Amino acid sequence: MAEAPTVETNPAPLLPMGTALLDVTQMGEADRLTVEAGLSGIMMMENAGASVARAILARWTPCPVLVLCGPGNNGGDGFVAARHLQDAGWTVRVALLGAREDLRGEAAYHAERWAGGVEPLTPAALDGAELVVDAVFGAGLSRAVQGPAAQTLAALASSGLPVVAVDIPSGVMGNTGEDLGAVAAALTVTFFRKKPGHLLLPGRSLCGEVVVADIGTPLAVLTTIRPDTFENDPALWLAQLPRPGSGSNKYLRGHALISGGYPMTGAARMAARAAARIGAGLTTIAVPEIALPIYAAALTSIMVQPIDTAAAFDHLLTDQRISAFLIGPGAGVGDGTKARANSILATGRATVLDADAITSFQGDVDGLAAAIVGPCVMTPHEGEFLRLFAQSGDKLMRARAAARRSGAVIVVKGADTVIAAPDGRAIVNANAPPTLATAGAGDVLSGIVLGLLAQGMDPFLAAAAAVWLHGAAAAAFGPGLLAEDLPDLLPAVLQGLDPGSTAKRRAPCRP
Repeated sequence: MAEAPTVETNPAPLLPMGTALLDVTQMGEADRLTVEAGLSGIMMMENAGASVARAILARWTPCPVLVLCGPGNNGGDGFVAARHLQDAGWTVRVALLGAREDLRGEAAYHAERWAGGVEPLTPAALDGAELVVDAVFGAGLSRAVQGPAAQTLAALASSGLPVVAVDIPSGVMGNTGEDLGAVAAALTVTFFRKKPGHLLLPGRSLCGEVVVADIGTPLAVLTTIRPDTFENDPALWLAQLPRPGSGSNKYLRGHALISGGYPMTGAARMAARAAARIGAGLTTIAVPEIALPIYAAALTSIMVQPIDTAAAFDHLLTDQRISAFLIGPGAGVGDGTKARANSILATGRATVLDADAITSFQGDVDGLAAAIVGPCVMTPHEGEFLRLFAQSGDKLMRARAAARRSGAVIVVKGADTVIAAPDGRAIVNANAPPTLATAGAGDVLSGIVLGLLAQGMDPFLAAAAAVWLHGAAAAAFGPGLLAEDLPDLLPAVLQGLDPGSTAKRRAPCRP
């Protein structure tokens, strides 16, 4: 499959920095800039190790602790944590990978300040420990754990002992979340900002509780680094979330159109209800005439438009009052769906491509890219993504490459959904509960995106908001969730985000 030509893009606009994720290179640059600003590497390591000790003291009662230290800066953090725990009266032992005299720089300095003994890092070191601090390798690991470290981590995994990871569990790649031999931690203490590997699977499942500690890195370094990856959070998009004003009417709030299928009718109906619940002023489903009774009987506030020919569908698209389109849920895979999608894309108006619409372009990604001339969001799950793009690499890399190639915002769904923009920005979502793994949940998500686009929201932020709201709604419901429950859960989630909501303005009658 021929690669599309590279397109020059402007630097990505900055998003709020509170949820920025830093890859290994960016974190190294943050450390360099911090030293340049006047905080020594020795003091940064002191702050890092002390923060690990504080997190342990806040969560466990005194017990025998074994600190596993590696030969680099991660091991240096471990020596500092060991010293602070010992100073607090805990029984602490240190096991080191390699020789103490081979340590260099800040790690050597802090190892010298450790007054206790140092034993070899082997499985035997675990004997007698009741809590283990994993300070062997940090986020920069790029190959599988081997030798004594691998043997010790394997024994640790079998022991069932609680583990506290320094920076990231040893064996998890900081940029990708790939597992190269890690042991699951109960707690991970990282510094300044999370890495992508804290959120991407399987890394996220190995980190346990994640604490981000302040070690003195000035926030100003982010202006220089210009992070392009973020953890999904309302802080990124809440200011842009559409809200009806006092002068709003249904036309000003946008008109969403869905291309409905037959005989699969439930998917489009759930998407339509989600678009309406998220605030679209009008929502219409265009359906084959044979399916009109099914759609009309099931929907009340959603309008149903019978359309039986390609010409009639194309004529419907000329209605300039329609502000956003969705095609895919229940549409069926084939040339008919592909033709309708091309007609929609040719309008240049905001479009969501999901499910069957994505698969209908299998083998023709360049044709799809050429057809995308306006705002577009695609919401594939992993299987649909691979049918269209067949990209290699980790999830972030694949999503970014697909977004650049297609010119669309790409939402690669899953427990660690990634939202990628053509300009290189990406957002990783972490609030989706396992209950979202149910038939139809993706159709509801595409409807939420549609409703936000219909109201004029930026496609990248609309996709991020939709993914987060989708997860929050599912989490609010709990066990037993069905996809059709999700649209009706959205109002409560939205109210919880609104600082001016009635619930948050209530006050007692008297002071």
